[in-house]
Amino acid sequence: MSDAEMSRDGFAAPCHAIILAGGSGTRLWPLSRNLMPKQLLVLGGETTLLQQTVSRVLEAFAPSRIWIVTNEEHVFEVRKQAAVIDPALEGQVLAEPLGRNTLPAIMLGLDRVVMEDESALAAVFPSDHLVRDTGAWVRDLQRASRLAAEKKFVTFGVEPHKPETGYGYIALGTELGENAYTVDGFVEKPDYATATRFIQEGSHLWNSGMFLFSARHFLTQVARCEPQLWDWWMAREEKPLVEGYRDIPNISVDYGVVEKIDNISVVRAGFDWDDLGSWEAMYRLGDKDADGNVIKGDVLAIDCRNSLLISEGGKLAAVGLSDMIMVQTRDATLTCPMPHVQAVRDVVAALKEQGSQLVESHVTVHRPWGNYTVLEEGPQYKIKRIQVLPGARLSSQMHHHRSEHWVVVSGTAEVEVDNKPVILVENQFVDIPKASQHRLANPGKVLLDIIEIQSGPYLEEDDIVRFDDVYGRVEK
Repeated sequence: MSDAEMSRDGFAAPCHAIILAGGSGTRLWPLSRNLMPKQLLVLGGETTLLQQTVSRVLEAFAPSRIWIVTNEEHVFEVRKQAAVIDPALEGQVLAEPLGRNTLPAIMLGLDRVVMEDESALAAVFPSDHLVRDTGAWVRDLQRASRLAAEKKFVTFGVEPHKPETGYGYIALGTELGENAYTVDGFVEKPDYATATRFIQEGSHLWNSGMFLFSARHFLTQVARCEPQLWDWWMAREEKPLVEGYRDIPNISVDYGVVEKIDNISVVRAGFDWDDLGSWEAMYRLGDKDADGNVIKGDVLAIDCRNSLLISEGGKLAAVGLSDMIMVQTRDATLTCPMPHVQAVRDVVAALKEQGSQLVESHVTVHRPWGNYTVLEEGPQYKIKRIQVLPGARLSSQMHHHRSEHWVVVSGTAEVEVDNKPVILVENQFVDIPKASQHRLANPGKVLLDIIEIQSGPYLEEDDIVRFDDVYGRVEK
């Protein structure tokens, strides 16, 4: 898309979009986990939050000017979901080797932006927010681009409709026209009394976490505010940015840059916005029955009022609940009074302290080649169902501590054990001795379904040595 075409789209200068698609999966536990955070889930409508964000961003930006930043654990799922919306986006996904918060992620995206045009503008969007009225959202972006072209850092503020203590707030300063203001400061998650006062005074807006700025001006501010990050950035011609990721600060764009610079403006949003950051938000935005309940999945509700009831496991029976949240998956259940939803983070923190795998993944784990489901496990054994997509191929690998037994349930399996290939079909099996090099592939046109029985003293996923992998997961 040419600069002239960009102008016709209403931007003051060529503009790129950076979508932040990381996340730790804490606030909507147990539905979201580290390996499947909320932006990758279908929580409302027919597509995931990431796909809804991508569809919205495509209304204002060409695919070649959209960059999606995620981490290595999620990169294949993000590419797959983005490609469903527009195949051209599959190559626009950038992977962080580990999470280092929003500022390094934005700079990873800016590396691609300035590579194409050092004078470009950049807009940053979280991937897990709900925005209604895309037309108004695009018009606000265009308005913000005019401010950003004047070297202003522009954020977007949302009119608060209740005293929300889980959001950050923006203090309004001088009116600039076109529903834009200077920013007098930021307040991070105030107490209830302070949030109530903000609404009564009309002096603050919710901080949406969306930004628009000149890439060149932003990087100048990084050099001034965060010299360690600037040194990392400047060394990128000698080695890729991802190689130095472990040594840089874990810092948000708010703390690292936004709260340290002047000349910040805020555009009052003309669109409806919500951060789907709590179960209370899911309840508030959900379709309610005659008793005020939001019910999803296999749920039996008797004499329940104003509650959120979700089951993705077995039957969930609820009796006499009021203002409650119950969320059930195959391996975990959350029960929480509606006013205490912010404490879900404390639950996740406690599980992490216990070393629980419940914060990491569901019983079904998605991989680029398909998925696996843990059916049963105990001391020195684990039983999995493995599904391999047609044409997909797992890595060539070995395990130090376990042996495996594979039984084909349906489809055709191409198996290689210590360089000896064999084709297996329904009801046939193969043994994989400990420390043997092996590989599994699906050469057919239908899904391959196998049962895997692992046995040994250590059965965790980190007991994998990869020799070759079509998905680039071999450690150098």
